[in-house]
Parts: sequence; C-alpha cells; structure tokens
Amino acid sequence: MKYLKNELPIIIAVLVLGFGFALEHGAVEQGGGMLWGLLGVVLVAIIGVAFRIAHHAEVLAVRFGEPYGTLILTLAAVSVEVVILVVLLQGAPNPTLARDTVFAAVMFDINGILGLAAIVGGLKHGQTKYNISSANSFVAMLLVAIGIGMFIPDFVPDDKWMVYSVFSVVIMAVMYAAFLRLQTVEHRTFFEYSSLTEEEVHDTVHSPNSLHVGIMLGAIVLVGLLSEVLSVLLDAGLAGSSLPKAIPAVLVALISASPEILTALRAAQNNRMQTTVNIALGASLATVLLTLPVIEAIALFTGERIVMALTPVQGGLLLLTFLTVMNNLHDGETNAIEGISHFALFSAFIALVAMGLM
Repeated sequence: MKYLKNELPIIIAVLVLGFGFALEHGAVEQGGGMLWGLLGVVLVAIIGVAFRIAHHAEVLAVRFGEPYGTLILTLAAVSVEVVILVVLLQGAPNPTLARDTVFAAVMFDINGILGLAAIVGGLKHGQTKYNISSANSFVAMLLVAIGIGMFIPDFVPDDKWMVYSVFSVVIMAVMYAAFLRLQTVEHRTFFEYSSLTEEEVHDTVHSPNSLHVGIMLGAIVLVGLLSEVLSVLLDAGLAGSSLPKAIPAVLVALISASPEILTALRAAQNNRMQTTVNIALGASLATVLLTLPVIEAIALFTGERIVMALTPVQGGLLLLTFLTVMNNLHDGETNAIEGISHFALFSAFIALVAMGLM
C-alpha cells in the first residue's frame, strides 16, 4: 500500500491516459474549453509522471554518489524529453520543433535552473562554492556541441545535409562517450565538491535498485503514450490560432526541467552548489549531445531535413547566455547577483516566446 500511495501520480496518469484516448476525438471536434481543459489535464499528468521518474532517479543518484548521481538525473530527464519530442514530431509538420525544443531546454537549464538556484543559495548562504573545473568542462563541451549541431547547419547546402547529419550523429556520440569516461574516471574529481551539510535522505526503505529502474522505464513508456494524446490536442489547439508556435517546444522543455528545478533548488538551499551546476550544465549538455543525434537519425531515416540552424534572435540570446555563464562561473563561487543576471535572460526568453519571436 505504501508503494501504491507513493506512485499515485503514475496511477492517476494511467487513468488520464484512458480518458484521454476516449475523449480526444470529441475534444478536437468540439474545441474550446473541452479541448484546452483536456490538454491541461494531460499536461499535468505528464509532469506528475516526470516527477516520479525524477524521484526514482534521485534515489539511485544518492546510492551511487557523485558524479554518477547527476548523470542518472540528467539522463532520466533527457529520456523524457526525447520521448515526448519524437512523439510530437509524428504529428502536424513542424520542421523547427526539435531546434526550438533544444534551445528552450538550454534556456530553462542554464538561465532558469542556474539562475533561480544561485538566487536561493546566495540569499541563504551568501557566496556558494562549486568546483570550477566542472563548470569550465561543461561550458567548453556545450560551446562545441551547439556550434556543430545548431550553428554550422545554417551553412550546409541542401544537397549535403545528409552527409553532415551522419557526421553530426557520429561526432556527438563520440563526444558524449568521451565526456562520460572523463567525468566518471580520469577527471571524476572535477565534478565533486565536499559539503559540510548533511545529505538528504531520499529513500528510507532499502528497496532494490531494480524496482526503481523498472518503475522509471515503465513511467517513460507512459509518458510516450500520454504524449500521443497531447500531440493530437496541441495540433488541434494551435491550428489556425494566433498563439506562439514555440508553445510545444516550451512545454517539452518545461516537462523535462520541472523535476530538475526542484532538485537544484533543494541542493542550493543545502549549500550544495556543485549539484546544481552539474544538473544545470549537465542537463544542457545531455540535451544537445543526446537529443540532436536522435533527431538527425530520424531525419536521415525519413529523408526529410529537419531545421536545426538557430534564428538570429535565438543565436543572439544564446550568445548572451554563454557570455554571462562564462563570466559568472569563473571563480568557483556564485551569488544572488549572478543568479539575477541569468534569471533576467530567462525572463527575456519567455517574453520573446510570448511575442511570437522565438
């Protein structure tokens, strides 16, 4: 009974899935409040499942310790993001959805998560410390990955895109494999930072790891099924409307980032800024190095090029973000002022989305 109570969001999501499949056609035909109401319920159900996935990932993260812990957390979040994105791509044609989702995820992770956590940690502890080598490593890899995956494609002609896509898939797989090796073996100490605070107790029952892994995998499948309903409702809701076309991308990024935001804020409150840096920058890197190859592989399989090149507005905001993060994460300490600068950039991103400029 205790396990069933803890997994109540997943049980509710299964019920929502049943109602969603039964009501989606009627909601699409009727439109209006029924359509958006059902969409909201499905979205809340997906976020609830995402939180349970994050919880089980966090239990495993505590047991395995750093840096494996944050690897588990970020991989779980990115898995949710990739599953939703792949499902949405099967809906109404949206050639920029993948690009906009990856861009939105980077904005949420770096400016949203890092900004809020730095504010919370700074207000409570003053200057909070982390391992500067980890920040430098993350930023260096991110710059190269985004450059290869989202800047250079703007200069690749249509008759060469398949060749470049194959190269992109291979090089990003190599980069991520190399980064995992360095993060967990040779340069493991880069991503660790000792803290004097007591570790949070995430799981008081010594449940087997296999149970948490099994629930995580089942929940990810459930997210994919719920995304099928979400895709139908979103396509119908956005068709012919004046709503920003970046809404699906922002929703995908929000779903995957929601659990990470709470985890990062708890870490910042407990003066564990290294965990926050690992989550924010690690999630961004995992998103780029794992999501882009999947999307490029789909494009190669279907033979239809997917737009990955950034728009001028996206490129400008991304440049400001990297300049800010390189300036702020240069001394092994962060504070509330630096957090506000990131949150201001995140607010600019939301404003641009609302104006339909993203």
